[in-house]
Amino acid sequence: MRFRPCIDIHNGKVKQIVGGSLKDEGDQAEENFSSVHNADYFAGMYKRNGLCGGHVILLNPPSSEYYEATIRQAEAALLEYPLGLQIGGGIHANNAEDFLEMGASHVIVTSYVFKDGRIRWENLELLRRAVGREHIVIDLSCRKKEGEYFIVTDRWQKFTEVKLSIQVLEKIAAYCDEFLVHGVDVEGKSCGVDESLAELLGSYKGVPVTYAGGIGSVEDLKRFREITGGRIDFTIGSALDIFGGKIPFDVVKNYA
Repeated sequence: MRFRPCIDIHNGKVKQIVGGSLKDEGDQAEENFSSVHNADYFAGMYKRNGLCGGHVILLNPPSSEYYEATIRQAEAALLEYPLGLQIGGGIHANNAEDFLEMGASHVIVTSYVFKDGRIRWENLELLRRAVGREHIVIDLSCRKKEGEYFIVTDRWQKFTEVKLSIQVLEKIAAYCDEFLVHGVDVEGKSCGVDESLAELLGSYKGVPVTYAGGIGSVEDLKRFREITGGRIDFTIGSALDIFGGKIPFDVVKNYA
């Protein structure tokens, strides 16, 4: 169990948002924090502290007027910390290699794999052929509907028909090196871990998994360890002091 840092970029700025509030129309999101620092500042911090496997997330679609500014921020972060960060947002088989050439260690992919609401196995295969399984992270971020977790796409705005389960994790793992799972219903709210989701992930014994969502205190972090048996990595955004929260970065940076 280790801490994975993050750099979320929206409208060309490093931000922390309430995950479920994101809307492509008008490039809107409910903000928890907007940094005065650029993305390379945080990349440098993570590099100095020896934190690898962090996530750079592009929160604007390519159609957005802010997309180029968001990409520039991401490029600066990857240049500052080559091979130390992963990147996600609008990635598919035809552009994945470009992001690796920018300096990302992995590409993080969701919507391309779950296009039109279902698993596109042919796209998974195209992605694997394009960059290799060892460079792929599949984002299985999910929201609860009718008591079950469904994978969501397009910056968490669209429900798919795919329920998150151990069986789904096991099948998709043949195409990726890791999973990233945001509990979108608690993302950015610092309201505590989505415990049933964390329990599900903790019972999986395959490729590495990183959980994001709701960790708002050191007590929440201890509870997360109890639920998952320490088998799952974690990321914290809004609740960290470097993003305006209360949890000291120095406390979690070496958490194990």
